[in-house]
Amino acid sequence: MPIYEYECGNCSHRFEVKQGFNDKPGAECPQCQEIARRIFHPTPIIFKGSGFHVTDHRKSTETEKRKRESKASKGESEASKSSK
Repeated sequence: MPIYEYECGNCSHRFEVKQGFNDKPGAECPQCQEIARRIFHPTPIIFKGSGFHVTDHRKSTETEKRKRESKASKGESEASKSSK
C-alpha cells in the first residue's frame, strides 16, 4: 500500500497516511480533526546508461564512414562536371 502525504488546511500540519489505490483520497488531520488535502510530489526521472537514444553520441561504424566518403566523392565529381 502506498503512503500519501497530506496537509491540513486549518492548522497546516503535514502527515502521512497509508492508503490503498482504490481508497478515496482524503484524510482527517490528527491534530484538529479537519479535512486535509493530499500533497502531490513530482516523480523524478533518471536516465541511466549511455546511449539512451540510438542517435545520441554513438560511434560511427565503418559502413557509415564509407557512405559519407562515397557521397562526398560523388559531390566532387558532379561539381567538376558542371564547371566544364
